[in-house]
Amino acid sequence: MDWTALWLSVELAAATLAVLLPGGLWLARWLARTRFAGKALVEGLVVLPLVLPPTVLGYYLLVSLGAGSPIGRWLLQTFDLRLTFNFLGLLVASVVFNLPFMVQPIQRAFEAIPPALIEAAAVSGLGRWATLWRVELPLAWPGILSAAVLTFVHTLGEFGVVLMMGGSIPGQTKTIAISIYDRVQAFDLASADRMALLLLLLSLLAVAASFFATARLMRPRA
Repeated sequence: MDWTALWLSVELAAATLAVLLPGGLWLARWLARTRFAGKALVEGLVVLPLVLPPTVLGYYLLVSLGAGSPIGRWLLQTFDLRLTFNFLGLLVASVVFNLPFMVQPIQRAFEAIPPALIEAAAVSGLGRWATLWRVELPLAWPGILSAAVLTFVHTLGEFGVVLMMGGSIPGQTKTIAISIYDRVQAFDLASADRMALLLLLLSLLAVAASFFATARLMRPRA
């Protein structure tokens, strides 16, 4: 077992969740509550990382944020900041790649809240923020929990995007998924089996948690 790679993957998953949850929550609620002409395009952009091959997404992030790109040169010259082949680059790639896993479940949860409840809260004198905290978030929590669990565990298994953006630098960018690939390439199937089994079990638990949260969300409507 490559414990260094596993710990790096856990750190990446936790950082991705911390960065993505606040923004994803806001974006999901905004998409659920607003209607505008370009909404389908915005939703398509959110879902795009889900349908693009990870290597393609990683390639575009690499050429867009690498040191040879306008953005990459500006960040390097202005802040001495690199977004490739380091942990920060992995985090940026992971946030983009996991956007649909965070936004979609939360958006569906907010859309499932009956508008009559929001109207009743307004009639009862609750302000916008009070309605959000006391009505919407408690009702949407199963979707939020599902999104958080899926995002965390999905990050643990990322391969193509993180490999393109970070390479395979031990202790810096070599995640557990890349370590599994390296072990297979070295014909160390015993180590690959152990690490793959761990990711399989975590993924199974994530799916089970997601189904449980969805069931809790839909139960009041039964």
